[in-house]
Amino acid sequence: MPVELFIGGAWRPASDGARISVADPATEQEIASVASGSVADGLDAVTAAHRAGPGWAATAPRERAEILRRAFDLMTERTDELAALIVLENGKTLADARGEVAYAAEFFRWYSEEAVRSLGTVQTAPSGTNRILVLRQPIGVCVLVTPWNFPAAMATRKIGPALAAGCTVVLKPASETPLTALAIGGILTEAGVPAGVVNVLPSARSGPVVRAMLDDPRVRKVSFTGSTEVGRALLSGAAKTVVSSSMELGGNAPFLVFADADLEAAVDIAMVAKMRNGGEACTAANRFYVERAVADEFTALLTTRMGGLRMGHGLDEEVALGPLVNAESRDKVAALVAQTVAMGATAATGGSIVGGTGHFYPPTVLADVPPGAPVLTQEIFGPVAPVVAFDGETEAVALANDTEYGLVSYVCTGDLAKGLRVAEALDSGMVGLNRGIVSDPAAPFGGTKQSGIGREGGHEGMLEFTESKYIAVEW
Repeated sequence: MPVELFIGGAWRPASDGARISVADPATEQEIASVASGSVADGLDAVTAAHRAGPGWAATAPRERAEILRRAFDLMTERTDELAALIVLENGKTLADARGEVAYAAEFFRWYSEEAVRSLGTVQTAPSGTNRILVLRQPIGVCVLVTPWNFPAAMATRKIGPALAAGCTVVLKPASETPLTALAIGGILTEAGVPAGVVNVLPSARSGPVVRAMLDDPRVRKVSFTGSTEVGRALLSGAAKTVVSSSMELGGNAPFLVFADADLEAAVDIAMVAKMRNGGEACTAANRFYVERAVADEFTALLTTRMGGLRMGHGLDEEVALGPLVNAESRDKVAALVAQTVAMGATAATGGSIVGGTGHFYPPTVLADVPPGAPVLTQEIFGPVAPVVAFDGETEAVALANDTEYGLVSYVCTGDLAKGLRVAEALDSGMVGLNRGIVSDPAAPFGGTKQSGIGREGGHEGMLEFTESKYIAVEW
């Protein structure tokens, strides 16, 4: 299990010897001590990526594609090993971790196919005087900053398209979950990625290290997944050197259930949309708006399903809900619930911290949630489902859109025309229509408003790592 920085194809300790203690959220025990990169280490990683850039950009697209395909194969072969590592440092269940590894590996396969499709264009100028030739060229050195909730998938979703486009990268994973990122760095090297093309820099000093890299004129791209607050700060820093920025930020996903929906199916969909990764996902359903005629029935069905989930260590195959990633996350969820109950909501199940070791919070359903309650205005990032009744399609859309975020929305209805009409009216970058998962490596992932800038996945995901060069030519 790699625990050092990965810079220029070599494993090395931090320049000042600093370390990060990585703990199992279920036991609160240290599982590894990982090197914590300094500003100097960050700039060394940029140097390594910069030096490797011309050679990687000149590598034939087919060769880049074959390397990514080998990385997919290696990740797939090591699913159990990687899944166990994710459980230990992140806390999610084994089933969720296996699903993440499969999803993460798929980005390498998808972009192995896209690597040979970085298509330009040629056309005659409207005046007829010349041809307009447009090339897609790699943007250059990319700084990739990833969160702890999907330590494998958030890394591959950025590394895959960057490498396919011909870019080199410095990956800065979250301090809570650096082990998975380091393991992926090793897999890419084994797959044939040349030294310096991929660098992995765990660091507990994220702010100073990332700022120093963004201030370096050799860095031409930053891709960040995380909170809107941190995203704003990174955008401000990127403005100094006009660094191209892709931001996948916070969410506050509405989940709309209309009276004509199959309620049993709607609850199945809700459990996926809410409880994937224990609710610690930017795509997690955050606010449940249910048409008044079926609100009580839906709440009762959801309460039964949520209350029946077994909680424990994620390595236990029978466990359906692991701990939250750390005590701060657990306490934030507990505070949101307590504030909402104090405003008049009722905890139909759960609603308070479980005692003992580990950062556990029980599956919770809140009924009679009043307007303006904290769980409706803030991203919960935990296993809590607040339910609010609505009257009619117009009110449902208005409630759903009443947020500064616009990442994803969910709609359950038996009327396809209504579903499509509502989906078009929702102000979000993605909509799950009678479906609890929207993420797919072949689809453009991203949001509107303060949920982000740009798209990841699909063909659009690779274009984020390219520059268009226009050549005016006559022949």
